[in-house]
Amino acid sequence: MDYPWHLFIMTLFYIASGINHFRTPTLYEKVIPPFLPYKIILNEFVGCLEIIFAILLLIPVTSAIAAWSLIILLILIFPANIYMLFSKEGGIGIPRWILFLRLFLQYFFLEWAYLYT
Repeated sequence: MDYPWHLFIMTLFYIASGINHFRTPTLYEKVIPPFLPYKIILNEFVGCLEIIFAILLLIPVTSAIAAWSLIILLILIFPANIYMLFSKEGGIGIPRWILFLRLFLQYFFLEWAYLYT
């Protein structure tokens, strides 16, 4: 099967993002809203899911399920983006205007994943 180049870019993006959850865990744990418990486990779980779903995107039998799973994951982690925007601690020093643009970037990632459903 011929894969579009942008599928490989997406796969690499999510694998790198998933690995980064383990390389710099405190960064990700800071952006998890305080109402969510078990920040360390949650961070590692999301990192694993990103890696697994990225790999599954490349397998024709599982690519649609992986894409839908990424869409669900993006929706589930959206509260972290809101928390980053409205919380000084969660913002981790990133300028507010960038955090605001990040909210719209999530829509781009949702649409990108939807291409493979």
